[in-house]
Amino acid sequence: MERELADQLESLHADAFGWALHCCAGDHSRAEDVLQNAYLKIATGRTRHSGLSSFKTWWFGVIRYTAQEEFRRLRYRESLLGKLILQLRADARDSRPSPSHQIELDEQSQHLRTCLSLLPARQAEVLHLVFYQDVTLNEASVIMKISLGSVRQHYERGKYRLRSLLTPTQPDESRK
Repeated sequence: MERELADQLESLHADAFGWALHCCAGDHSRAEDVLQNAYLKIATGRTRHSGLSSFKTWWFGVIRYTAQEEFRRLRYRESLLGKLILQLRADARDSRPSPSHQIELDEQSQHLRTCLSLLPARQAEVLHLVFYQDVTLNEASVIMKISLGSVRQHYERGKYRLRSLLTPTQPDESRK
């Protein structure tokens, strides 16, 4: 039984990290911590798969809940002085990306990231789960702990809004 659990977790590790990364707003180190804490919950027996949903759906729900716990814990610990120190460090860093990172950030992917960041959080979560993690809308509703109707609404509105943001605007011909 434990070997089967380990095999399932291992097969989902890359997807789980992608989901943790999304839940942590792209912060790699926080995503690593969240994923490690989620694994720890399973190892210590604090959470178990009941079989009411697919293993992947349950696992992504554990990761999402763990990320929310970590965020609340982090927010609670932050002090005004800590925020000031972090801001000073960020201002002191060179804001230019490294050459290898610059190649990675081409114009289209940057535009897509910008458009995704303009979406409301729930719409962005649903789109991430469906398109990046290959999760059904029903599974997304279980992971996000909201009704299937709400997930469908966020999904449709997110697609519509993203499509409108990604569509280049035509210059107004009447101004010429």
